[in-house]
Amino acid sequence: MGHPNVPLAYKHARAHRDKRISIRLQPNTPNDNLNNALGAIRVLGVELIEDELKPHLNTVLANIKERKKGAAEQVVVSGILPILALSLRSRGPLTPLTAKLVAELAKESVVRKGFGDAGLVTALLSLLTSTNEELLIHAARTISRMSYDSSKQQEMFLRRGAVPRLVAILLRFPDKEELEEVCLQALCNLSGMGVAEEAGMVWERGAPVRPGESVFHGVSPHTCGFASFVTLVRVSQWGPGQYEVSIEDFQRCSSSFWNLHGNKRETRWFPFFSSGSCSNFFKGIKFSTRNVPRTRSLKTRVFHTFL
Repeated sequence: MGHPNVPLAYKHARAHRDKRISIRLQPNTPNDNLNNALGAIRVLGVELIEDELKPHLNTVLANIKERKKGAAEQVVVSGILPILALSLRSRGPLTPLTAKLVAELAKESVVRKGFGDAGLVTALLSLLTSTNEELLIHAARTISRMSYDSSKQQEMFLRRGAVPRLVAILLRFPDKEELEEVCLQALCNLSGMGVAEEAGMVWERGAPVRPGESVFHGVSPHTCGFASFVTLVRVSQWGPGQYEVSIEDFQRCSSSFWNLHGNKRETRWFPFFSSGSCSNFFKGIKFSTRNVPRTRSLKTRVFHTFL
């Protein structure tokens, strides 16, 4: 019974071996294409010639977006990050594509660790003064991704003036929904709230309580039982060119929750965790965390900023 199976096993093993040889001999695997593109960017990058560099930037972008195995590590080893920073600072024809690539690279922790040394942080902050909506979206998204889970990156951006620039964008572009969303998310992540893109936060404008105030509600579509989580961002003017940015996290419970517990309170909002306090003065930006009594269990961040 076993003898007739031998040829089949042999054929299978040989076919598998031939397939491995065929793959090994292919001249242009994705990683080879990426290596070629990275090498071309490294050689041609200083000149920033659009026609020559654009296809190579697109190749790198495609590999990173598709999460090709080893692609992020290849980018780090290639040494192209300073060239990307140069392209951002140049504000030339390649800047929008470069900004989009940098935003994708910011998803990879192994890559974004080198952003500071490569000059990308200062280049990103300079983009926040642009009038180009696409550049603003990519820059704010990159800052949001970099500061999502890194207190070191949060502190660096706070020291270098990210908050007043993001607030200025919110005030300059009140009707640009996508731009508004990425700026709000960046402010939340700079404050240490940790709003993940995967959470799918839905932002909407709220009613201001007093003149000169802008209110934004961010609601997570993912609920936990009777509760949903809400982030409140309030931008208030308290003097000529002076603004306070207050960011608070709440837990909102449905009427079913209150009925179940026999609670007749009218409000449907209550806070759910607290934090300590700190106060630092960074070049015209005062960032502080208010110490809220534990009985209120509220997580709050307040920025006092000058525009």
